[in-house]
Amino acid sequence: MADVRPFVCVRPAAAVASQVAALPYDVYSRKEACEAVKGHPLSFLNIDRAETQFADDVDTYDPRVYAKAKEMLEAEIADGTFVTDEGENYYLYRLTMNGRSQTGIVACCSIDDYVNGVIKKHENTREEKELDRIRHVDITGAHTGPIFLAYRRNETLARIMVDVMTEAPLYDFVSEDGIGHTVWKIGGRETVGEIRETFRKVPNTYIADGHHRAASAVKVGLKRRAENPGYTGQEAFNYFLAVLFPEDQLMIMPYNRVVKDLNGMTEGEFLAAISEKFRVEPAGGAAYAPTAKGTFGMYLGGRWYKLAAKPEVTAAVSGDPVRSLDVSVLQDYLLGPVLGIGDPRLDKRIDFIGGIRGLGELERRVSEDMTVAFSMYPTSIAELFAVADAGLLMPPKSTWFEPKLRSGIFIHRI
Repeated sequence: MADVRPFVCVRPAAAVASQVAALPYDVYSRKEACEAVKGHPLSFLNIDRAETQFADDVDTYDPRVYAKAKEMLEAEIADGTFVTDEGENYYLYRLTMNGRSQTGIVACCSIDDYVNGVIKKHENTREEKELDRIRHVDITGAHTGPIFLAYRRNETLARIMVDVMTEAPLYDFVSEDGIGHTVWKIGGRETVGEIRETFRKVPNTYIADGHHRAASAVKVGLKRRAENPGYTGQEAFNYFLAVLFPEDQLMIMPYNRVVKDLNGMTEGEFLAAISEKFRVEPAGGAAYAPTAKGTFGMYLGGRWYKLAAKPEVTAAVSGDPVRSLDVSVLQDYLLGPVLGIGDPRLDKRIDFIGGIRGLGELERRVSEDMTVAFSMYPTSIAELFAVADAGLLMPPKSTWFEPKLRSGIFIHRI
């Protein structure tokens, strides 16, 4: 059962919270991060990506970068940019985008739950991507970007959340990208106890976004255990920072695909080849976003098409939680056999476009450096749960969650 505990939170002073809150470290290249922090001295990106404080000839992973991150965090705690709440508390974090809200419980989750599979995963992680955050967490001694977890709707937790949201929030601001951020503190001992006991009855939670951050946090916790053989299991390093959302509040956007060429075929040959497994018909003049599972949009030669998997394809993948995913159907029956994209993680001929960027971005890429684009129907949270429950993994770039959790609003010191 899930061990989800309250924690001692370090957070921005209310007057500067909107200036501190920053998008996750991994949505930026180094150049983009350097641009983003200009004129924003309090943005947490300065700490999350401390290479922005150095000249370009200092490597992103230089030990001085992590030492600088620690120095800046400690300085901002000392000067009052950040405050430390008394006692262990939960928090509610509501994000609002385009009039739609989702609210999660901010807490700490057990590294043992991760190791033992109570916290379920649907993606593999790559060690080289983990090393940066391992160093950042270990040297700063803090989790600064929460892991995005999901759980199946629970009526007790839903009731508590509604009650808490009638109180005055700690923060209520709109970030530069138009996303609303509202935070409440849950400090009442009775309510805190009820939340913890309720989660103890929840069999599993699921990583929605942040697999590498989670793996890194867990590895730092295990490292601290090795360094402290007399650990009790109650130390802060045994837990990592997360925001847990009920399944019915989450929105997954599509993760679209663009491909460099037609694998040596003409447009006519390509259309004939894909027609073996898909029904292909013109979609009209407007950009086409699929409206049902098993359908795809395709932009080729300045025209949009609607693709639908033929019945024999649908029958062949039915009942398999991974092969039945639309991203798998496209890969296994079109991208692989027709376009020769064997491993989409490594092939330089394919790129992936988050749904937040819209279909216009697919058209732009085809006009500039690609030949064909595919718009996807979004993977559902039920499909994500089914894959994770089966102990399987999704193909790369299967889900795009919006809105993104901000870093720097909640800090868990270890």
